[in-house]
Amino acid sequence: MKEQLLERFIRYAKIDTESDEKSLSTPSSTNQWDLLHLLKEELTTLGMEDVSLDENGYLFATLPSNIDKEIPVIGFLAHVDTSPDFTGKHVNPQRHDNYDGSDLVLNGNTVLSVSRFPELQNYIGQTLITTDGTTLLGADDKAGIAEIMTAMAYFQEHPEVKHGKLRVAFTPDEEIGRGPHKFDVDAFGVEFAYTMDGGPLGELQYESFNAAGARVTFKGTNVHPGTAKGKMVNSILRAQEFQAAMPALEIPELTDAREGFIHLMDIQGSVENTVLEYIIRDFDKESYESRKKLFFDTVSQMQSDYGTDAVVLELEDQYFNMGEKIKPHMEIVDIISEAFNNLGISPIIEPIRGGTDGSQLSYMGIPTPNIFAGGENFHGRYEFVSAETMEKAAQVIIEAVKLYESRA
Repeated sequence: MKEQLLERFIRYAKIDTESDEKSLSTPSSTNQWDLLHLLKEELTTLGMEDVSLDENGYLFATLPSNIDKEIPVIGFLAHVDTSPDFTGKHVNPQRHDNYDGSDLVLNGNTVLSVSRFPELQNYIGQTLITTDGTTLLGADDKAGIAEIMTAMAYFQEHPEVKHGKLRVAFTPDEEIGRGPHKFDVDAFGVEFAYTMDGGPLGELQYESFNAAGARVTFKGTNVHPGTAKGKMVNSILRAQEFQAAMPALEIPELTDAREGFIHLMDIQGSVENTVLEYIIRDFDKESYESRKKLFFDTVSQMQSDYGTDAVVLELEDQYFNMGEKIKPHMEIVDIISEAFNNLGISPIIEPIRGGTDGSQLSYMGIPTPNIFAGGENFHGRYEFVSAETMEKAAQVIIEAVKLYESRA
């Protein structure tokens, strides 16, 4: 199974599927179709049924039940896009067999060092796949895709293993928060599902951030600086004033666990026009609403000081904490914990400091916890994945399906 997983993963990783948050199309980038069409062919070759790829880039397939009794239809999902935060073009995966615990030289200028990334010590003796130091790897979430495909292949190769009806979905644009926006819940037809989109071995997550995105635009007036007194309005300084009103210690690099944050992601500015791009994150709904209120209140005050056209706020909810929808159905988390235990995996149940397709799907009627896929250091040149962890993830799918069948 390990070599099957690696072969699949490396092939998928080499396909550029970077999503584009500036695009209004679905998928947001045409290159996502390349992997979607390949996966459609592979699902068909595997003998999956009802293989369909719609005009928005949602790929569904069915593994039919091989039992007579009725059990819930289970879904497994992964996303095909990679983050636009770092380039996914010309990914060149590097294989490191029997990792010895030392620094990994990715190229002449880039080292995946143990001092900076001590989690490497968890993988001594394992096979690691890294980047060549110039791109991200795409284990988020091509590891999840490879695991689902390998688990489906296992069931096809082992008809003696009894299972109910399984549904598979591969989605576009998860990395830009649009994964389920055009997802056909009725067509997918499951009672609950799991995303294979987590990190290290043992991660099992059923809570996510509440999330919003905000754009704040500041208007100024440019005049020659030699004659600017009383005339120039510098929008950059207005933007600086706004940022100064944000909590200085509640930022990603100073928060962890269940702490929320406000993250200034991008600044584009001149005297005439400056735009600040933010994301707002918090697990607690009340704190989340308070963070959004800070934006509205600060803009309102600045509009009062400088005029309503001087500052414009666009703020949009992106997704909500899926725990609110999953907690009434904790049996779907418990059975995965049992599958972990049966495989000798210690469950690490912590909230996701991020979101998954499940964050939105859970509010669309499909409770969807998240299971580890094996990668670390996502969205950058230091990303890597363990082949052995990927193998365990595929085994979790298989074991969970067996448990559901045995309890029917």
